[in-house]
Amino acid sequence: MKTNAARLLDTLGVAYELREYEVDPEDLSAETVAAKVGLPAEQVFKTLVARGDRTGVLLAVVPGDAELDLKALARLSGDRKVDTVPLKELQPLTGYIRGGVTALGGKKDYPVFADDTIDLFDVISVSAGVRGTQLLLAPEAYRQVTKCKVGPISRPKG
Repeated sequence: MKTNAARLLDTLGVAYELREYEVDPEDLSAETVAAKVGLPAEQVFKTLVARGDRTGVLLAVVPGDAELDLKALARLSGDRKVDTVPLKELQPLTGYIRGGVTALGGKKDYPVFADDTIDLFDVISVSAGVRGTQLLLAPEAYRQVTKCKVGPISRPKG
């Protein structure tokens, strides 16, 4: 299934692979998605929507086996304080629903901040913009298309 994110990559001539999986609405965790697409959780990146006191709405891209470090994101984004947005704001802000948020082909181009572990892999997996489909592409291509700023913005879960 072609999503806006896939169409954007097609337009830009970026190589990618779409990988579909069975969705369990009760478990949208990145670890579960990773297992279903056959990749380790640290290679499957989740896109979280946050709001900084200076930047406004921004997207944070972190590995599936980690959690977002809000203080580190604030430092990288130049904000004093950053918080994730309430679930009810996801769709109005991005056009995407929980489990399908991506920095590619959204309603609006928000600043994107990616965890520096993105560069550890030849291929990363991100949401294609819908639940049940992941985009696999080279981190360099993802960085180019999203114009993301990279830094240490995740920490181990727990």
